[in-house]
Amino acid sequence: MRFDNAVGVLAQAEFFEMCDDEQRRLLAFASERRSFAADDVIYRAGDVPGGAHVLALGTLKVKPEGQGALAKPYVVSEAGSVVSAMALILAKPRPVTITAVIDCETLFVPRQAFLKLLQQSPDLAQRAVERIQGDLGAYLGALEPMGSKMRGGS
Repeated sequence: MRFDNAVGVLAQAEFFEMCDDEQRRLLAFASERRSFAADDVIYRAGDVPGGAHVLALGTLKVKPEGQGALAKPYVVSEAGSVVSAMALILAKPRPVTITAVIDCETLFVPRQAFLKLLQQSPDLAQRAVERIQGDLGAYLGALEPMGSKMRGGS
């Protein structure tokens, strides 16, 4: 993947809308293109990825695993989709296994590069906090109906 193509992949990613053009260029420079054949495992549940993958081409399967894995597997096929955006912030084991359904190409954005960018730009750090708070709020809101059913509510 050429450098200008990497910038384009990041520009497609909704998550990276918080970055300006120069910040996306810096991340593209620090990122690396990765190719996966069908059925390749990108990472397994329990792994601590060193960053996030931005889908450039192909289809990925996301399978929640481990204790409390109530969610069903799903596919990601939209170019610009960020897989495990939280891995850009936290070095924690991921609760999902990601595999390539067909041949795929991703742009791997290292956590260290993203964190360095946040340290250099307080405005970007604030936008990242707001984005993550919004994403967590939406996630928790989606879980609330299931919690209510589990407690015997209607």
